[in-house]
Amino acid sequence: MKVRKVLMLTHSAGFRHDYLPTARKTVRELGKLSGMFQTLDTEDCSLINADVLSECSALIFATTGELPMSEEQKRLLLKFVKEGGGFVGIHNAADTFHEFPEYGEMLGGYFQAHPWSQEITVIVEDQTHPATRHLPKTFKVKEEVYTFRDWSRERTHVLISLDKRSVDLSKGTRPDQDYALCWCHSYGKGRVFYTAFGHFKELWREEWFRTHLLNGILWTMKLVE
Repeated sequence: MKVRKVLMLTHSAGFRHDYLPTARKTVRELGKLSGMFQTLDTEDCSLINADVLSECSALIFATTGELPMSEEQKRLLLKFVKEGGGFVGIHNAADTFHEFPEYGEMLGGYFQAHPWSQEITVIVEDQTHPATRHLPKTFKVKEEVYTFRDWSRERTHVLISLDKRSVDLSKGTRPDQDYALCWCHSYGKGRVFYTAFGHFKELWREEWFRTHLLNGILWTMKLVE
């Protein structure tokens, strides 16, 4: 059986998160332990090219800012997903390419603010998806909570959302006070999975999060349903 390849990009053109070394190690481990994929993790944006993408089943972005990519690379990125590739965005992937609106459309939205950094309660809205079916209906987790702009439930499928009773809503940024924390959708023939979790290094060692991320990756690769 041909081993599938996943390219994980962790280039920081904006704020640099300290969880990134832990994230790279974790994703490599998940691929190896599951036997489902090999991970190439890099900060080199030049690897988003036709030759490398042709060998990959999925891309994982844990990036920030306006990545140093040409218009051709941006086109190839969108083409990769539209033609059936998987795309996984982790936490600050939503704080990436604010000046490249097609990226935001593909991902589902953009980072707007992080008004809460605390223990929160979250609601698992869909307990049937591979990335969430191991989770209870509600649970507590410490996280830097992102709020999003250019995001709507009408364009994506929400898997996990914030229990608004667990925060001071006066600090919120959305008139509808609707704060999703994980979602997924199709993009052309491809699949997109985004999880806003991951800001704190400790989370990457928690079994629920590792399973959540692994099955999100495998879902985008169409290896689990």
